Amino acid sequence: MSIREVAARAGVSPATVSRVFTQPRAVAAETRRRVMTAAEELQYAPHPAASSLARGRTGNLGIVVPDIANSFSAMITKAVHRQARREGYALFVAGSDEFAKDEVSSARALAQQVDGLLLLSPRMSDEELTALGELAPVVVVNRRLDRIPAVLTNAEEATGHAVEHLHALGHRTAVYLAGPDGYADHVRSRGFRDACSRLGIATSELGRFEARYTAGVRAADLVLASGATAVVAYNDEIAAGALNRLADRGVDVPGDISVIGFDDTGLAEMVTPRLTTVRIPAAAAGTAAIEMLLDLVRGRGDEVHSPREVCGELVVRSSTGPAATTAVPARRSAP
Repeated sequence: MSIREVAARAGVSPATVSRVFTQPRAVAAETRRRVMTAAEELQYAPHPAASSLARGRTGNLGIVVPDIANSFSAMITKAVHRQARREGYALFVAGSDEFAKDEVSSARALAQQVDGLLLLSPRMSDEELTALGELAPVVVVNRRLDRIPAVLTNAEEATGHAVEHLHALGHRTAVYLAGPDGYADHVRSRGFRDACSRLGIATSELGRFEARYTAGVRAADLVLASGATAVVAYNDEIAAGALNRLADRGVDVPGDISVIGFDDTGLAEMVTPRLTTVRIPAAAAGTAAIEMLLDLVRGRGDEVHSPREVCGELVVRSSTGPAATTAVPARRSAP
């Protein structure tokens, strides 16, 4: 079926049908209804390539994440994909495996094929990010740079609540497992240090670690060597890896050591014991980011107020408990 058949069925001109699909707000509601009814009856849909040429757009958006397998990246991407689909856009996804060089090459390649680009916790330099913004509209999540619209996940206050929770349970020594260098880790580590200092908790920091389960497995032995009774990990995946390794060492969580993660991904409910964590509203962050990007794509940049913040909250589960009164026993040697 062509646009002419739809126009004849609806009793309008082909130009009106075109406007219904490309500029619906320019057509009266009753006329739009007749055209859409006729299109549905005739099983007509505009050709994507032709529509893109007519609008001067691709109908595509892109997102580059540090690690496609990471649970938080997946939550952000899902929210972005859902909103993009509602707005009639396809979404291209690329992962950098936490390498800045690969991130830059993936982002520049996508910028040639999309109407706008989202970057999650980008590691590229300020100069590279600014240059990318000249190729296509860009919005970032968890990165602050002048003239680049951003959504920031602010967990500093919630991190303080996590430390207060440990203090109330009697913990006086705690260790922070640092993640990849960037905005999110800076906020989390600062919130951890400030709260520990205020409450008189002795602290140490280990890492930096990749934001992955295997890094947490590696970190657990270092936690035991530190003698701390509580550990706050950069994210749930590192925390889950530490939980597993501590279990292998015969260390009881939370009886011997309490563990807290970040993000509140699905993993937090799957591990044993269930993980106390700082919930970061990933869906809200992804939705806010794509709304900002669509405003830029549609030429409404003056409506983009940056940065936007979404705030975390502490979720208490089973991996935290009263501090041990004796030194943490390493009941089994490391295999």
